[in-house]
Amino acid sequence: LVWLLVLSLAWLGPALGDEDKDEEVVEEEEKEKKEDEVLSDEIKEEDNVLVLHEHNFARALSEHQLLLVEFYAPWCGHCQQLAPAYAQAATELRNESSPARLGKVDATAQTALATEFGITSYPTLKLFRDGNRTHPLAYTGRMDSRGIVRWMQRRAGPSATLLQDTDTAAAFVNSQDVVAVGFFKDLKGEAAQAFFEVAAEMVDMTFGVAEAAELFQAYGLSADTVCLFKKFDEKQTNFPVDPARGLDTAELTRLLRVHSLQLVMEFTNEVQPVPSPVTVPQGPWLPCPHPSPPPQTSNQIFGAKIPHHMLLFLNKSSSEQLSLQEGFRAAAGGFRGEVRWPHGRDMEGGCGTLQPQCLLFPAQVLFVVVDVTGHGADVLPFFGMTPADAPTLRLVKMENNRKYQMEQDDFSDLAIRTFIQAVLDGKVKPHLLSAEPPEDWDTWPVKVLVGKTFEQVAFDETKNVFVKFYAPWCPHCQAMAAAWEELAERYKDREDIVIAEMDSTANELENITINGYPTLHYFPAGPGRKMVEFKSTRDVETFSKFLDNGGTLPVEPP
Repeated sequence: LVWLLVLSLAWLGPALGDEDKDEEVVEEEEKEKKEDEVLSDEIKEEDNVLVLHEHNFARALSEHQLLLVEFYAPWCGHCQQLAPAYAQAATELRNESSPARLGKVDATAQTALATEFGITSYPTLKLFRDGNRTHPLAYTGRMDSRGIVRWMQRRAGPSATLLQDTDTAAAFVNSQDVVAVGFFKDLKGEAAQAFFEVAAEMVDMTFGVAEAAELFQAYGLSADTVCLFKKFDEKQTNFPVDPARGLDTAELTRLLRVHSLQLVMEFTNEVQPVPSPVTVPQGPWLPCPHPSPPPQTSNQIFGAKIPHHMLLFLNKSSSEQLSLQEGFRAAAGGFRGEVRWPHGRDMEGGCGTLQPQCLLFPAQVLFVVVDVTGHGADVLPFFGMTPADAPTLRLVKMENNRKYQMEQDDFSDLAIRTFIQAVLDGKVKPHLLSAEPPEDWDTWPVKVLVGKTFEQVAFDETKNVFVKFYAPWCPHCQAMAAAWEELAERYKDREDIVIAEMDSTANELENITINGYPTLHYFPAGPGRKMVEFKSTRDVETFSKFLDNGGTLPVEPP
């Protein structure tokens, strides 16, 4: 505003001088008023969310037993998307007179708070309990209003319902499709406390706890045990507490996630009987953005963190193809990830009668049926498939997104188990997607690579090749497209430099895994098949400095 005042004085002359002085006084008073507001420890609210800053943060912690704080940036798209759900959750918690409240901090303006709590990305949510400022708890729930409310409710009240007699326990077990009950002879012991921790985290599962001797007897238990009760498959799965090792929270969480799933999941948008223990926005073989809302089971399928997914693609309108599910289901039991004896019996037989010395193994393979005429049609492009390819089988290795194709048309239990074991033993090569190279792929400044042509171009020992790995739907890729074209135009006459791009949704490489878009890799000339990932600012000038300096950015003078 200073330059406006200067111009006004110059144009209007001394006749208005007194008026301008009055305006300066008003402006200065407003500035001082705003500074006083910031310096005050008064806590204001927006949509029932506490607006926090450096000077009222301590007061907020002292006044609220449970305070979940969102550290956000005003320009952040994810923060803007979360805002309505966050406000709704804040309103729900306040309306139910919960001791839990929600607050927010503009981390770009309140840099001291952002530094104190190590905020490096947005939004970041942290829970402060009983005024403790030094050890906030990271938020681990879903980023929607229901998820936030349930996560906070578990921390505001008991995380598990106390079951005192057989009638109460029976009613509790039958109240949901899946419930977990911890039987402990000492509810104040370490094992019980670990169980309560798990219950507080797994907000989409219902937990109960029991210590009465009659309940141990009613359910045939003699020692501390966590029982998962289900209205499907094996109905009840027991996880005895190892007296020597105790109850490991991470291990129990994983077991409950795995065993709360049906033996064979169906990829569908119909509501399934098992609530999801954790929410994952998308999975490696679930496309993003979703052509339609994510199916209800996707959160369960991807949230269970099972390292391999075995998929049966079929047309559910065909009775002949539906019959293939029998062999598929029969094969699934051998890879459920049950317990084993330390000497002898394999994963098919399991451990038999549960004993403390049984070793727990992670579930290896999750079996999923995908209807190619239903919601499964959305994932077919990821596998380079069409509905006409059904029935067929694919195994996906989740850690690197590698896909393995079962070549034979034998859908028997034995054939499926043999194929899976061969993949697990490293005896099967991944099935890699590749589009056909365009006829004019090398006539434009930006060279178009596909899976089939990548090796010969990227590892040409006479060229320095800079490749953009992208997804057509990715907004970040779209935003930098013009800069990439300009870069290619700038170096089109350089014989030793190639600017290229590859659609990673349609092309896959055996030794390079792309985990995000866009990913930029530089392949320098010479032997050795070297690769350098570019991780700096994505603009033409930075790209040019990187190329001109041989694949590294020059050190800027201080």
